[in-house]
Amino acid sequence: MFFNNFSYKHLCIKNLSVSVTAALLAACSTTPPPSAPTMPKPVVTPPVPAPVVITPPPIVKPPVTSYDSFLSWKLDFTERAVARGFPRADVARLLSNASYNEQVISLDKGQPEFAKMPWEYIEGAVSSGRVNGGQRNFASQSTLLSQIEDRYGVPASIVTAIWGMESSYGQGTGNSSLVNSLATLAYDGRRRGFAEEQLLALLQLLERGDIDWSQLKGSWAGGMGHTQFIPKTWLDEAVDGNNDGHRNPWHVADALSSTASYLSNAGWERGMASFYEVRLPADFDYRQVSTKKRIADWQQVGVQLLTANAPSQAVTELWLPAGKEGPAILLTKNFDAIKVYNNSANYAMGVSLLAKAILGQSGLQQSWPKYEQPLYTYQVKILQQQLTRMGYDTKGSDCIAGTNTKLAFQRWQADHGQTPDGFITQRSARALLN
Repeated sequence: MFFNNFSYKHLCIKNLSVSVTAALLAACSTTPPPSAPTMPKPVVTPPVPAPVVITPPPIVKPPVTSYDSFLSWKLDFTERAVARGFPRADVARLLSNASYNEQVISLDKGQPEFAKMPWEYIEGAVSSGRVNGGQRNFASQSTLLSQIEDRYGVPASIVTAIWGMESSYGQGTGNSSLVNSLATLAYDGRRRGFAEEQLLALLQLLERGDIDWSQLKGSWAGGMGHTQFIPKTWLDEAVDGNNDGHRNPWHVADALSSTASYLSNAGWERGMASFYEVRLPADFDYRQVSTKKRIADWQQVGVQLLTANAPSQAVTELWLPAGKEGPAILLTKNFDAIKVYNNSANYAMGVSLLAKAILGQSGLQQSWPKYEQPLYTYQVKILQQQLTRMGYDTKGSDCIAGTNTKLAFQRWQADHGQTPDGFITQRSARALLN
């Protein structure tokens, strides 16, 4: 354990023994001796209870808000880690050769010029190279993947797809120094809490023998091994897939087993797909987009399933990734489970479609409206500010058209004569950008 326990020390007071000696005086005379005087009883004072002295754990000072040099951060982090119980020698070894990497900050702060359209992301996910690689690895690891599916209930195709998305089936686990990357993010300050937590997790993984000092290479953001777990998540979620007593993210069996276990812990329900494609009726009320109903209830309002064997009682959310002109999809709880890996609906859809392609199954039936154009990143911020100013709160203006922004835009659409499908494009948002 790396955390000091409270120690309790008690002061001890020796018992006092009080002896009372009574001396009887005898007179050597012929007259009768006088009666012995009555001696007063001694007053015994009860012992005072010993005070309890509590020694508090060492005070771990909070990190300062900024440092004048990378070395200053290293020294301060070392003292805080040691105060939390980590061996000084291990912390020193971890940071001894750590250096600042400006490229990590550029990547962390970098934003694309355009907001990518969903079909661009998804088509990249199911590229021919990734599908072919998935089918080869699905076949070569069939025994392991079958055992994993039996144990955790997560389809082997989904596990394989995540493997492909994260590291191209182990071909791209990352060549960046994990220590340099995380130390740089910590020193920079914007993500200090996250980065320092990952460094401490690395120390724990090294101490328990799950990873070796020679293996500290990964992505610039801290991802490790075949399925790119960050250190703290691996520390908490990893399982020993090959029964060698260790949990190593660079070992295929450990990585794939841990991925399935992670999704199972996130709520994956055995035997249910991550999504079901549907067709909406002509008179559909688009204000129901992003709401949740049982599949049977969606069918009651005219929603038609395009796939068979959907559980009628499953609660699903209606998602229109490209508005009313694109595919209509009912998302299950398993779709949300995939998002624990990467909190992006496009990522989860990419994994889901790649899994289908690995099995030789077809993708979406409805085509994408590729004539629509995305917003520039700076325009997304203008849109967010304008919507919020008009009373449609986007919960911030971060240049990312996430769920809150799309819901706010959907409400604006409903109030201004547009079909409220929440799809943000140059055409649909024009009135807000002028």
